[in-house]
Amino acid sequence: MTEANDVIRLLIPAKPEFVSVARLACSGAASRMGYTFDAIEDIKVAVSEACTNAVSHGYGKKGTGNIQIDLECGSSGMAITILHNGESFDAGHVLKNLKPIDASAELDKVSEGGLGLFLINALMDQVTISTECGVAVRMIKFLNGDGVGRIANKVSTTE
Repeated sequence: MTEANDVIRLLIPAKPEFVSVARLACSGAASRMGYTFDAIEDIKVAVSEACTNAVSHGYGKKGTGNIQIDLECGSSGMAITILHNGESFDAGHVLKNLKPIDASAELDKVSEGGLGLFLINALMDQVTISTECGVAVRMIKFLNGDGVGRIANKVSTTE
């Protein structure tokens, strides 16, 4: 997404009750851009997962902080960046182990680590995670399938 984009920036407290505000803002922008109902639902789930990760893992031990949500709306699609300055993590290690839940596993044996990132990766067309200072998750959802075919590696990290 290199064209000139309209940018919407939202700053919310890193508290569970504000995750819905981020979902609403992103779904409203996506609706105005002409995304399908299914694509809007994908965006809402991905934004919820990224914000919930920021609340639970980024600020879980430090108390509270803020989450910044940047929406770049362009003619080819939307890029959403979720940023926080809380605790970081080894993104390369987590991404290497991304996989769906084993349906044959007993419920108490299922590991929940990385499931949110697995969902984000499955629902969005391109995902980049930076852990240099806090965490920045950048997710792109194209308006049509043209952009998807150009992406060789869906998830990447910058550490």
